[in-house]
Amino acid sequence: MANRRLAPAAEQPQSFAFSPENAEWAKGQIDKYPEGRQASAVIPLLWKAQEQNGGWLPQKAIEAVADELGMPHIRVLEVATFYTMFALEPVGRFWIQLCGTVPCDSCGARELKDYLHARLGAPGHVSADGNFSWLEVECLGACCNAPMAQINQDYYEDLTPELLGKLMDDLAAGRPVKVGSQVGRTSSEPKGGAETLTDATLFDGSRVGAWRKRFETAEAGQDEAEGKAEAASSEQRAAVQPKPARPDAGRAVGTASTDAPAQRNVAGETPVPAGAKADAADTTESTAQPNKPAPAAPEVIAKAEAAGAEAGTQSDLPRNVPPPQPVASGARDDGDGAGPSAEPAKPSAPKEGN
Repeated sequence: MANRRLAPAAEQPQSFAFSPENAEWAKGQIDKYPEGRQASAVIPLLWKAQEQNGGWLPQKAIEAVADELGMPHIRVLEVATFYTMFALEPVGRFWIQLCGTVPCDSCGARELKDYLHARLGAPGHVSADGNFSWLEVECLGACCNAPMAQINQDYYEDLTPELLGKLMDDLAAGRPVKVGSQVGRTSSEPKGGAETLTDATLFDGSRVGAWRKRFETAEAGQDEAEGKAEAASSEQRAAVQPKPARPDAGRAVGTASTDAPAQRNVAGETPVPAGAKADAADTTESTAQPNKPAPAAPEVIAKAEAAGAEAGTQSDLPRNVPPPQPVASGARDDGDGAGPSAEPAKPSAPKEGN
């Protein structure tokens, strides 16, 4: 591969600017992208600049594109030097880009390379008559018809040194040339022509239509048979297991209104029936202790008052005396000093003045 460097300063133009038509075209390309993404148009603009400059991209054109897109010059230079589609040196009237990757190399690209060396010299140089220059490039995507070369905008495939020489002679003389395969191949078919899938009915739709009609007819007959069988089965079930008549089916059924307090109040009755309270209260059994008779009302009231009085009893200890510690659960009180006494010792009375 050739070095991707700019042409010498002696060959560089002093300035570059898009023509009015190309400037308008470039503006349309930039408008395709949202605000802040104008850099996405760098490759189309570089391509148009190269086309305007006679097939190669000078430094001033790279800088003009960078200024148009608001990009640093080095960023656009990185793009131009990466892609071999951009020629960085002057080229001939017919620029030959010879594919040199594996498929083309295996099919004869080396012989083509030797031929170009012998006829034109080293890559990157323009022939004495100004017609041709050449460069070895990476894959151009026509591997089925290798080896191949791109001359200006067109692909020429299935080349040999003899076919390439004749092609170059015709181009230099201005004679018409055939684009694509140079051996009569159609598209990417085998060289001898198509050998498989040659039946025209595979492509004109007739065979597909016949198969579709066949399946649709079979499915229609099957659906009709299944429908008849299902109807007969339904009739047999109806004859053996008739459904009982339900004259009230689908009709609203009246229900008694709820005996709620609001409804009783509207009817002028007491919200709660007289016997409801008596039915709700069960005086024969305690709710706190099931299966035991409930105590009499006076006894319950007395116990409740006593509990309330005990809960409200105030301590007789002074405010500055800490309360005694409670007796530990399970402590023994046998009088031998092994455990705490039943009654804690009362603290001594505070002295006067404290």
